[in-house]
Amino acid sequence: MSDAAPEAAAAGMLELKVAETPAAAPAAEEAPHPSGLTLEERYALARSVGEECINEEELRTLLAKKPLPVAYDGFEPSGRMHIAQGVMKAINVNKLTKAGCHFKFWVADWFAQLNNKMGGDLKKIQTVGKYMVEVWKAVGMDLSKVEFLSSSEEINKRPDEYWTLVMDIARKNNLKRIIRCSQIMGRAETDDLSAAQIFYPCMQCADIFFLKADICQLGMDQRKVNMLAREYCDDIKRKLKPIVLSHRMMPGLLEGQEKMSKSDPNSAIFMEDTEQEVNTKIKKAFCPPKVAAGNPCIEYVKYIVMPWFGHFEISRPADNGGDKKYTSHEELVADYESGALHPGDLKAGLSKALNAILQPVRDHFENNAEAKELLKKVKSYKVTK
Repeated sequence: MSDAAPEAAAAGMLELKVAETPAAAPAAEEAPHPSGLTLEERYALARSVGEECINEEELRTLLAKKPLPVAYDGFEPSGRMHIAQGVMKAINVNKLTKAGCHFKFWVADWFAQLNNKMGGDLKKIQTVGKYMVEVWKAVGMDLSKVEFLSSSEEINKRPDEYWTLVMDIARKNNLKRIIRCSQIMGRAETDDLSAAQIFYPCMQCADIFFLKADICQLGMDQRKVNMLAREYCDDIKRKLKPIVLSHRMMPGLLEGQEKMSKSDPNSAIFMEDTEQEVNTKIKKAFCPPKVAAGNPCIEYVKYIVMPWFGHFEISRPADNGGDKKYTSHEELVADYESGALHPGDLKAGLSKALNAILQPVRDHFENNAEAKELLKKVKSYKVTK
């Protein structure tokens, strides 16, 4: 378990554009939706969240038939929040709630304890969970259709329902199938797993049904357990399966890092990093000239900056090409691969954009006494794998 205009971003708000052109009139047989969007607009908005969707026809049918579908994501409170979990998650949640979904965040404190995060100290884990909610508030996540549910609290409210589900899932799967899901915990199948970590996938699979989730909106690294839930539906002859809408995993900033790492401070931008820290990390980031594929700086622009602002701006002297505003990823890649856009200019524009997005978060943790104390505690905790 793990993911506007400049003026709006500076105020800590995220504004999402549904379409640049006026919406087409809805078909006569289509009932108006409270969101004011047509079914096709709602589908396009929801589908844009995922790098992969299993499956698209089920998603369209769900949005057509259910006025308020439930989407969920679960996260282990395991340390400071990096920008993919902070900004990308805010973008994705705001898209889904705008498309008419209700979003449930599963604050997976028990799961973090099972996975030995924060040394297994539940109080520290719960403190980190509160800090993470503060980050999302500050960055501009629309919380009007979002609820945060603590796994330890919710499971203890309905233990008979939850543990019956877990036991049935465990009974219907062999050990080899469950171990294949160990990736969801950041583990490998070859790792020396504790009994608690073997139990973890069965519990995460049960969460989906316990929360009555229609859409599993987690990262690609959680795909295996979401597929386990769909397979379980076959076992119990359940027709309606949870839709898997998996977002892309952002790479680390350094060469060869396929995924951001909280244990390596240079691997990612954190949500309360200072302006200087952001500038330094981006300056050191892997960014080979004329190579867009596998370039983390290009990825940051595509998946964070452009969805946030709707464009990406480069500032440079006239004799170096002058200022330029990119409104499409394809145009940016073409310029970069041709050499028309230099890595130094790309990095300068990226640093400026990221700092604009993060400033409201810095302000919140500086000016709000409760948030400031939470961050102080979280920074003092030792991160454990």
